Amino acid sequence: MKWKLTMPEEIKGQCLCGAVQVQAALSKPMLRACHCDMCRQHTSGAFFSIAADPDSIVVEGPTQSYRSSEWAERGFCPTCGSTLWYGTVHDGARNLSAGLFQNAGGAPLKLEFFVDKCPQGYALAGDQKKLTSQETIALFSGGADG
Repeated sequence: MKWKLTMPEEIKGQCLCGAVQVQAALSKPMLRACHCDMCRQHTSGAFFSIAADPDSIVVEGPTQSYRSSEWAERGFCPTCGSTLWYGTVHDGARNLSAGLFQNAGGAPLKLEFFVDKCPQGYALAGDQKKLTSQETIALFSGGADG
C-alpha cells in the first residue's frame, strides 16, 4: 500500500492597508460563516473565517483586539480597521478572517453558524452544514452569542 503525504497549503494575506501581514497553513481548507448578532454587527454581514492550522498562524504588524464577550475577542488592524480574527480567550484560538486572503484562500464553504439569525435579505447557497443558535452553542459548550 502506498501512502500519499500531503503538505498543508501555505497562504499569505494582509489587511486593507497592508500594515498587518498574515500567513498560515491549511491542512483541511474550509470556510465557515457566522451569522450571530455580534459578527453581523462587527462586519456588516456574516463573518467568514478560514480553518487554518492553529500552530501555523503568524501575524506581523500592529494589531488590537476587542473583548466582545466573556469568551471571545475580535482582532483588527488599528490603522485601517480590517477584521483580522475572531478568537476564543480560554484557549487563544484564532479564526482568521477569510477576507485577508486572495480568493478566501481557495477554500470551500463547509459550515454556517447561527443560521436562524441570518437576515432575510441574504442566504448562502450550497450544501454546507448549517447549525442553528442552539446547535452552535452546544458545539462550543456554552455561552451566549460570541
